[in-house]
Amino acid sequence: MRILVTGAAGFIGFHLTKRLCELGHDIIGIDNLNDYYDVSLKHARLGQLEPFDGFTFKKIDIADREAMEKLFRDHEFDRVVHLAAQAGVRYSLDNPHAYIQSNVVGFMNVLEGCRQQWCSFGSRFTVHGSRNSGHSSRHLVFASSSSVYGLNTSMPFSVHDNVDHPISIYGASKRADELMAHAYSHLYGIPTTGLRFFTVYGPWGRPDMAYFKFTRAIERGETIDVYNEGKMERDFTYIDDIVEGIVRVTNKIPSPLAGEGQGEGDGSRLTGHGSRSGSTAPYRLYNIGNHSPVKLMDFITAIEKALGKEAKKTFLPMQPGDVAATYADIDDLARDVGFEPNTSIQDGIRKFVEWYRSYYGKVKQVKHGEAR
Repeated sequence: MRILVTGAAGFIGFHLTKRLCELGHDIIGIDNLNDYYDVSLKHARLGQLEPFDGFTFKKIDIADREAMEKLFRDHEFDRVVHLAAQAGVRYSLDNPHAYIQSNVVGFMNVLEGCRQQWCSFGSRFTVHGSRNSGHSSRHLVFASSSSVYGLNTSMPFSVHDNVDHPISIYGASKRADELMAHAYSHLYGIPTTGLRFFTVYGPWGRPDMAYFKFTRAIERGETIDVYNEGKMERDFTYIDDIVEGIVRVTNKIPSPLAGEGQGEGDGSRLTGHGSRSGSTAPYRLYNIGNHSPVKLMDFITAIEKALGKEAKKTFLPMQPGDVAATYADIDDLARDVGFEPNTSIQDGIRKFVEWYRSYYGKVKQVKHGEAR
């Protein structure tokens, strides 16, 4: 297949693109290579993708409407996996406009590109038995986030829960994406699936994430900041598990659910419109998490063990926009695609630390002119 991956130079986008290339697909990857974090890391990821004959990279900002329209005019896609976004909860407190521009305006451009390409003259198609049924292989998969759960206190977080109380602009923008996708699925029959990721970590990860900052600081003998006095839990999910989930979901094209009574008995009934995770439109939502929350202090211990060094800690209060715990209910994912993330935090952190030391050791050598 020919697949568009947005955010291909990003952490998840890089790993997914590599996997799809290995599976023999033709991938067009786009990214704006912004400087939210170290751009050289993004270029290094792209360098790992360049040897694949089926990979083509284009520097495009998804918020650039004209560039996105041209992309969809010039290339026909069987699948679109939308991972590009302005990430980070705390940064959204300082620069909220970046989140609306990328996560809302940019996603609108992706939706419109799919509509213009997959729906002749804007007509509706559905997966089963409608006009334009030749488009039944098309599928838009997009990244959402566990941040949409906001003030929800019901554990584990379920895609059937109400998520109308976000506590950050980042979370609100991701919830907006889910709603916009549903509208396009309903109006135009475009199959769309949203994936709520839970704290993804692993090699080639994002330097703004806590595990990356902890590793760097501990390695250097610097103090780490531990928020909420360390009384936090996260459903840390290893990158390979995330990629496996995306690949399986991408090949699971949603069909409309039955109308009346769908979801009845599970507390999620939305009369006439299916459950909150599905719809009478070809639309689904899934959590992808390790479904096994880890205490922050145990997470830090795993990093210390992998590094062979003890952390110096400063305990601080909870930060605005943050939550004390995340925990993914993945029953729907397991039922529909037969997959459950299962990488232990010890194995995942060990692999990350091995990559970190290898990568930054090489970077240091290059800076000192020791490597060629």
